[in-house]
Amino acid sequence: MQNRLTILLFLFFSLPLIFVSCDSDYSPKRRGFFRIDLPEKAYHQFDTTYPYFFEYPVYGHILPDERKSSEPYWIDLDFPRFDATVHITYKPVSGMKENLNEYTEDARSFTNKQIPKATAINEELVMIPETSVYGMVYYIEGTEVASTIQFFVTDSVDHFLRGALYFNITPNNDSLAPVIDFLKEDIDYLIKTLRWQ
Repeated sequence: MQNRLTILLFLFFSLPLIFVSCDSDYSPKRRGFFRIDLPEKAYHQFDTTYPYFFEYPVYGHILPDERKSSEPYWIDLDFPRFDATVHITYKPVSGMKENLNEYTEDARSFTNKQIPKATAINEELVMIPETSVYGMVYYIEGTEVASTIQFFVTDSVDHFLRGALYFNITPNNDSLAPVIDFLKEDIDYLIKTLRWQ
């Protein structure tokens, strides 16, 4: 009798739970990231009275650098769709090797500031003799790195240009990886089309 009563109590309390739980629309979702729609690649030329010009993507906007520390010919290549900016600074070399050494060391030290959060820094040498564009591109890996791509280029005589990609959000470079790879192509194209004036 005791067993029969236990079975009846079990059925009395468990059957309603089974019916209620089977009626739910809930199903667990896999963790993932939002889909990022990337635009088609197309470029136009930044050709002004600046001492340099290059081609940049049509989905980017050239804006004057409005920071207090900005100098002439400093610009921001803004990508509002991705909430990202490539800060571009320019320095005249004036034929002085000391200036060029100082500028390249500054570019390296800006890159080295990423070391605490970086898992790797990959360097790529830039050598385009036909347009006198020489320098280095740094691809900085790490989930919380603030700037994943930095570069500097020079003609070794008159011009020095430095750029750094920043996202205007808290870095989570795992989820931003498709955008970083997409903008890497645009930065590489900017460097390849760079000309001095």
